[in-house]
Amino acid sequence: MALSAIKLVAGYWFASGALVADGFNNLTDIVASAAVLIGLRISQKPPDKDHAYGHFRAETIAALIASFIMATVGIQVLITAGGSLFSSERHAPSLSSAWVALFAAACMAVVYMYNRRLANRINNQALMAAAKDNLSDALVSIGAAVGIIGAQFGMPWLDPVAAVVVGLIICKTAWSIFYSSTHALTDGFDANELSTLRATVERTNGVKSIKDMKARVHGSNVLIDVIVGVDPELTLIESHQISDDIEKQLEHKHNIMSVHVHVEPHGLEKLDEISK
Repeated sequence: MALSAIKLVAGYWFASGALVADGFNNLTDIVASAAVLIGLRISQKPPDKDHAYGHFRAETIAALIASFIMATVGIQVLITAGGSLFSSERHAPSLSSAWVALFAAACMAVVYMYNRRLANRINNQALMAAAKDNLSDALVSIGAAVGIIGAQFGMPWLDPVAAVVVGLIICKTAWSIFYSSTHALTDGFDANELSTLRATVERTNGVKSIKDMKARVHGSNVLIDVIVGVDPELTLIESHQISDDIEKQLEHKHNIMSVHVHVEPHGLEKLDEISK
């Protein structure tokens, strides 16, 4: 919030479109983080009579709303920067705005290193994604500084060009969040990740075959439904133990807490054909 305020004030004060666009870039990050934080708080509510599966998808809905806000800001940045780019009168921004951009880039680099180290220590993919976003923010600020400095050497068009690039980055980020949110809300799931999960189930002792396996994202949780074939001579207790082993393997190797296992006799199809 502090960096966003400094960039916006300095950008308007020193007449730098690139720095203003960079400030709006940070502003969209604040909005997105706030939306996701609200969604996370709602998702922690326990299940009730209207939400038997809990409120986990509130997190995804919040991210979807954030993507619309980011897209709106990105388009506005593009319109403003485009108007400046094709304006007949252009003025080079003050060199002081470049120092503000470089200072902001240094701050975001420190935040990136801190979040990356923390993400590795606690093995949190969401925090690692946030760290990568911090790195992109630092690079955007460096790009804004390059545009501002270039404008000092008889190329005033470089500043609005840098602003256009920042606007495109904001729109690209908004699209990425929109796509991942809608993909999750429509029960989409990465096929390669599903293959990895399937391999873990196949290697579980006692599993003879996998008849069907599906997965979907529920907020930040992954829900799995799997039908496995086991030795038809096993007792109910032994089959139940295999189900428990599958759940433990998926939790231990992939941190998946919700698995529904249905057990069937292996070769059931052949037995049905013989009986017919």
